[in-house]
Amino acid sequence: MTSPAFVFDAYGTLFDVHAAIGRHRAAAGPDAERLSELWRTKQLEYAWTLTLAGRYEDFWTLTGRALDFALARFPAVDRALKPALMEAYRTLDAFADARTILHALKTRGHETAILSNGSPAMLSAAVAAAKLGQDLDAVLSVDPIRMYKPRPEVYRLVTDHFGIAAADVIFVSSNRWDVMGARAFGFRAAWINRAKMPDEYPDLAPERVLTDLGGLTALAGPTPNP
Repeated sequence: MTSPAFVFDAYGTLFDVHAAIGRHRAAAGPDAERLSELWRTKQLEYAWTLTLAGRYEDFWTLTGRALDFALARFPAVDRALKPALMEAYRTLDAFADARTILHALKTRGHETAILSNGSPAMLSAAVAAAKLGQDLDAVLSVDPIRMYKPRPEVYRLVTDHFGIAAADVIFVSSNRWDVMGARAFGFRAAWINRAKMPDEYPDLAPERVLTDLGGLTALAGPTPNP
């Protein structure tokens, strides 16, 4: 049996998208959490709507545009915070279990990768800041094909890069819509449901629903003998 490759979504799965506002919560004030939620919502919405319209702008541009909207929606937050928030987003904190699980998978002999909407520069900065690079075989961005998840062309970047079948990939995401897209493409999938959200897309269910990345070791098989 082929040892599966483990491919991770980046934002929300390996990297905490709310860490940027977390670093500046006091300066942002009482609307900090709502601003962060709207920032993320609009960032994804812009990616989806542009792809549906056959248009493309890179994810860093959309991240800045989404923050502009969120700041306009919550005018009590000082707009002068934008540069600091954008810099914090460039080097988001990884979740505490991200480095541990990537290292464990590499120890077991699995290929590992990121597949993300993020631009190459964003991903490079985030991976370097979190010190994840040594346990990743590839960091794949949508930028070369100029369209966003959940288009099947995005997931095909993985099979083309590794030269493997879709069924030999375990795709890991905290975003249920992303898991749906991966399953529709033919990947095995694990949904990291940290927020314990209700399920969606019942016809394209994940193989596992987990509350953190540590549970992936059950899909990785036994630790090899030293």
